[in-house]
Amino acid sequence: MATTGEGSRGDSQDFVVFLSTGDRAKGEYHCSECGYGVTVYSELPRCPMCGGAGWEQSTWSPFSREREAVTPPLM
Repeated sequence: MATTGEGSRGDSQDFVVFLSTGDRAKGEYHCSECGYGVTVYSELPRCPMCGGAGWEQSTWSPFSREREAVTPPLM
């Protein structure tokens, strides 16, 4: 039985995985400090905007960019 604070690590929706500068990665990531986005094919760099070292993988959807283009911002 799991105690409070422990959860199933098999469900990726329970927590966010952060990677660090120098970690090998492929895909789209954004800086955990300022939100700057990068696409990498080998290893994560230091953030060129703020110098941060933490990265979070961007959620991917085949229509995410299209949806952002046609959905007006909420005011």
